[in-house]
This record gives sequence, C-alpha cells and structure tokens, in this order.
Amino acid sequence: MDIDLALLADAATIDAAGKLNILGIFDRIAVPDFPGRHGRMCIVLRFRAGINEVGRHQLAITLVGPQGNEVARADGAFQVAASTTAMSEGVQLPQVLNVDGIVFQTAGRYAFDVRVDGEHHVSIPLRVSSTAAGRA
Repeated sequence: MDIDLALLADAATIDAAGKLNILGIFDRIAVPDFPGRHGRMCIVLRFRAGINEVGRHQLAITLVGPQGNEVARADGAFQVAASTTAMSEGVQLPQVLNVDGIVFQTAGRYAFDVRVDGEHHVSIPLRVSSTAAGRA
C-alpha cells in the first residue's frame, strides 16, 4: 500500500467517476489568537493498492503538535475491493476527510501523521501562526 498524494485543502470532493477535485491547497494557516480554532480543512489522500492488498485496512490519522504531543486523532477502516484492474495494474483509492473546528493551543509546526495497518506512511505538515504577530 502506498500513498501517492497527501495534502491539506480548503475543500475537496470525489465525483461519481472517481475524479478528485481539490480547492485551496495549503500548508500554513494563521489564527487571530491562541488558543485558535480553524473552521474547516480537508485531508486529501490517494492510496495505491495492488492485488496482494485486497481486503480491509485500518487507517489512523494523528495530529501531532509542536512538542510532539497528540492534539487529535481519527481512526477508521477502508476496503480494497478485488477487480480485474486491481489484478493487473493496481487501484487508486482517493479519500477526503473533512476536519472541522480543530483548536490549536500554540503557534508552531504541526503534522498529520497517517498510518495504514499500524505502519507510518506519510506526514502532512502544517505551520500555524498568529495574525496578531504582524500587528503593531
């Protein structure tokens, strides 16, 4: 199992044909003060799986704070279905996870760590700062 696309966006959808539509890719945000709440972001992932990976897989996404502490966590599962395409070429499985209302306690470097079946695959970085820092 590979993850060939991992990013944060303002919005994303997957249409009926499986096409991924992404709006507003970012890796940094600013909040007025701390603690600060960010209204909405989307975690966009695209998995690549082969025939040997058909079946159920566990997914864990952990938001890690600047000091290495766990800020938030989401666990779930997804299914890789057998198909003629998977037999020969593998399949792409796009996923969009809406994340609403995360509260950031401090400025700094955060990361969404993505694990599949307990194995770390990717970290999506996010720098959080204050808009108040630029005010006189």
